[in-house]
Amino acid sequence: MTSAAVLEEYRPALMGHCYRMLGSLMEAEDAVQETMLRAWKALDRVRDRSSFKPWLYRIATNVCFDTLAATHRTRVRPMDVTPGPTEVIEGLDLTQREREYWVEPIPDALALPNDGESDPAEQAILRESIRLAFVAALQYLPPRQRAVLLLTQVLNWSANETAEALEMSVPAVNSALQRARATLEARNPAVVPRDLTPEQERLLERYASAFERYDVEAIAQLLHEEATMSMPPYELWLKGRDSIARWMLTYGIGCRGSRLVRLPTACGGAPAFAQYRQGGDVPWGIVVLDLDGDRIVRLNYFLDVEKIFPRFDMPMRLA
Repeated sequence: MTSAAVLEEYRPALMGHCYRMLGSLMEAEDAVQETMLRAWKALDRVRDRSSFKPWLYRIATNVCFDTLAATHRTRVRPMDVTPGPTEVIEGLDLTQREREYWVEPIPDALALPNDGESDPAEQAILRESIRLAFVAALQYLPPRQRAVLLLTQVLNWSANETAEALEMSVPAVNSALQRARATLEARNPAVVPRDLTPEQERLLERYASAFERYDVEAIAQLLHEEATMSMPPYELWLKGRDSIARWMLTYGIGCRGSRLVRLPTACGGAPAFAQYRQGGDVPWGIVVLDLDGDRIVRLNYFLDVEKIFPRFDMPMRLA
């Protein structure tokens, strides 16, 4: 096997790691490319194949440190920007921020190794760790704490292995891990089911059907009473099925006549759709749905279609 092929085997795993570190699909792609370049130039230094994977993760982590140091940016979700949900009123201020401000979604297919490359328990942990809520919470950790938590809790490295990779002492690793856990616990990233039940699959079918009919009353019945909706690059976010329904009947009325296409891959472990307006002529966004039992608890819209649709292999117009 050629050296290039060996490196490519690890691309999905490295994408997942860089995405967790950076909160951005686009920046993760750049970081993985830089990791591959640095690794290619130094391949002759690796004598033991067993040390190859940790060596790659060490390079990738350092690339992420460089990226974070250069940008001085913490990616967020709309609910992290304003203290409370937006009231749906006339003359609403639809403030936008640039794409680089927000946590972005990632297709599971790009961020997870193939099923045969890890056991089911490891695969479940990797999938949980690319959930939007978890990745958003990670961004509030200092970079080194973030790396310590990911290496030990997601990749299951020992404190010794982590200390060696990050050039830290073992006590410093343990201290950083303790602080990182406390921060995450305070932010309480919500847990979503790993696998959808048959009832939840039917819930998604009902949601898609109701949305394409633009039957807002039927959509509202599928939402949890405390459901939230956000749509970067807009700062606003809504809470409560009644607020979301009012939005759909006023500001969101342009979505009437939309078509929804279920994405072939989950997004951060959650089901997702591509939404097209005007019967399929206008790409509008990727909507990621978080479910809890038989209700939708979060509608996460991402409207940067020119960047995101190609990453999900979605066309810019439906036939």
